[in-house]
Amino acid sequence: MSLRVLSIELKRSVAPWAGAMSLATALTFLLSGSGQGTLTGWTAQWTSLALQTRFLLNFLWPLAMGLGALQGLRDHRSKVSELLTSTPRPASHRAASLSSAMAITLASAFAVLVLVGGVQVVARTEYTHLGWLPISLVGALALAAGAVLGMGVGRTLPFVLTPPALAVSALACMQLVYISLTKVDASTGFTMQEPNRLSLLSPAQEARDVLLTLSTSVHVGQMIWLLGMTATGFALLVTKRLRNRLIALTPILVGAAIALCVFPSDPHRMYVVDKAAAHLVCDGPICVTRTHQARLDALAGPGKDALRRMRGALGDYAPVSVREDTDAWPDGSTPRWSRRIALFDFASDDTLLTAEGEELSKALVGDSLVPNCSPRAWASVNVSDISAQSIAVGWLFNDPEPSSSDIAYLSKDQLGKVRRVWSEFKDLPSAEQRTRVRAMYLGAVACKGDPLAVLDGGPA
Repeated sequence: MSLRVLSIELKRSVAPWAGAMSLATALTFLLSGSGQGTLTGWTAQWTSLALQTRFLLNFLWPLAMGLGALQGLRDHRSKVSELLTSTPRPASHRAASLSSAMAITLASAFAVLVLVGGVQVVARTEYTHLGWLPISLVGALALAAGAVLGMGVGRTLPFVLTPPALAVSALACMQLVYISLTKVDASTGFTMQEPNRLSLLSPAQEARDVLLTLSTSVHVGQMIWLLGMTATGFALLVTKRLRNRLIALTPILVGAAIALCVFPSDPHRMYVVDKAAAHLVCDGPICVTRTHQARLDALAGPGKDALRRMRGALGDYAPVSVREDTDAWPDGSTPRWSRRIALFDFASDDTLLTAEGEELSKALVGDSLVPNCSPRAWASVNVSDISAQSIAVGWLFNDPEPSSSDIAYLSKDQLGKVRRVWSEFKDLPSAEQRTRVRAMYLGAVACKGDPLAVLDGGPA
């Protein structure tokens, strides 16, 4: 492949416009605020950056296929197809220059997108690693493969409507794959999203949790599938006869078959916990993951204060350490809590990211004494938990009123009930108060009983 010819293709083909359009579309989407300010935002962590940019392939990949098909129509539009076949230069050389130009510009646009996010990630996190690199490399390969396949389809079906039809078809396929993620748990009726092997054929993947990343077998399977796609696109570019074009479909079909065999069958082995990111960094009994080690200094003091206060209220039943939860719980599962270790999750309580001093201590005490027992990813508010948290926290911190960052979620009637229980609880002897709080705590960490009813004198 001549560099001079490649340079001409980069200047005069659709390639530079394809790269510019992809980059502008992606930056417009990301800079509009989508996904920013969250733990899995595109500028929060390196893995989140890689997965959020991969999620953009939901529309960038169909766009690359459509633009590739437009490029593939060039010879037919110029009416020089027959003239080119009469030249001594092999068709594969022309195809290599043309497809390389598209691949280079689209991969470069994706690299610039990652670079823009990476500059912001460097300023926001102390945890740096290279585990995100395979995710982004597969993303860049997906754009290049989609464009080459589009070029091959455009050359095979040289019609005006081929580019838009191909882009719309690819977009529809992406949406169907996304819909296939949704399933209903037969035992709980809980609607959740769970990846499957078919969905991994889609180059678009999403950030599910700040500690989760794609497994190595997923990277390998996707690369095989995308290389097969590239080979088919290139073969369609250089073949003329129907028989050869049918044979050209072999790489993409074989690639898909091999990829489906390589992908894990267990959804929990598709997205796996990044052990390096989940490694605990501790200050005494207070531990956070390496991903959030920048928050350790702010958490250490309030965390130790929370342990001291719970020790005073619960005695030997109190937790002895406060630790960030590193387990990857599947959606819809019921959490399991430890009595000796108070687990917390930044994703489930925004207060832990923003509060300081005593407010942070209160948040840790509330989450520790009455942990959330709702199924994972269940977007519901348990008013009994919030009510019990507000009373227990207010009592431990000697506040004049029930105290909780979530008390605003309570209705007027529920707030009235909390104040009645609080008033009666405050009039109890100190020993009875401790007994009820201890009973509430033991029931709450076992996800049994009604915490507010226990504080009100009900059965544990």
